[in-house]
Amino acid sequence: MIPTQKKFNAGIFFPALLCTLLWGSAFPCVKVGYQLFQISSDATFQKLVFAGWRFSLAGLLVLIIARVIGRQNIIPRRGQWGGVIVMALLQTGVQYALFYIAMSHTTGTRGSVITGSAVFFSVIGAHYLFKNDKLTRLKGIGCFIGFAGVILINLNGSGTAESGVHFMGEGLMLLSAICTGLAAPVCKRLTDNGLAPMMITGWQMLLGGFMLLAMGYSGGGSLTTVTPQGIGLLAYMILLSAVAFSVWSILLKKYSTSSVAIYNFLVPVFGTLLSGIILGEKIVSLRNFASLVLVCAGIYFVNRGPKTAAVK
Repeated sequence: MIPTQKKFNAGIFFPALLCTLLWGSAFPCVKVGYQLFQISSDATFQKLVFAGWRFSLAGLLVLIIARVIGRQNIIPRRGQWGGVIVMALLQTGVQYALFYIAMSHTTGTRGSVITGSAVFFSVIGAHYLFKNDKLTRLKGIGCFIGFAGVILINLNGSGTAESGVHFMGEGLMLLSAICTGLAAPVCKRLTDNGLAPMMITGWQMLLGGFMLLAMGYSGGGSLTTVTPQGIGLLAYMILLSAVAFSVWSILLKKYSTSSVAIYNFLVPVFGTLLSGIILGEKIVSLRNFASLVLVCAGIYFVNRGPKTAAVK
């Protein structure tokens, strides 16, 4: 018999806490990176080069970890490459091209909360791809509450769109979240077909990173201003991606998806808090607090359900 999970499981809680903290720190780190590498808001191709180096090297690290520590086969079979390439496009190449451009036109606080909406697109995508993961009333309520939080953070006190909100910022960030959300059920389908989660993650970041580099350099982008501080920040971002995705993949392999996914609500929380601490953004406001509460409540309702069992 498969044992029922306890209400509190330190084996999930602390690793998931680490992952979401790392992912949350990426929002202010991207904006700091633009300053250190002197990338202006309209330097689109420089941003793509910056993102490309981060993810191509992070993907390489994940594959090395999978091969050396996990002793996994890291080369997909011939018939599996199509799905891996789709993931590289959806999860890294397209998604982070949108993300890095958007971060020049929005705050770290808004970016982190809007990105939190990705889980709702995952729920909708899973509804159409998997017979056993349909959109229930409780999930629908969660989606509604979560989107209310996304809308709230982009409104001013009079209930209208806040000044400075436009397509290149919040609009592209929402499209990035859609890519992330739709990639989740695609990844689930690939793992059901026998691909190891870390193999998918490694190749998706490596190939997606190459795509970003190709787009950036073909458009004339480059990192012209390189300092020790900039290299240190880039190294941290490479490590955070490699470590967070690797640990998350191990959690998903060991435990049920719902018991791990519920911790995603911490990403916008950490993103907002760290943006305030690192970037000096104003985060102490009733509107920001209410928005975060709504997003977190929405994600909780989406993931709420009967107790799950550990996967042996």
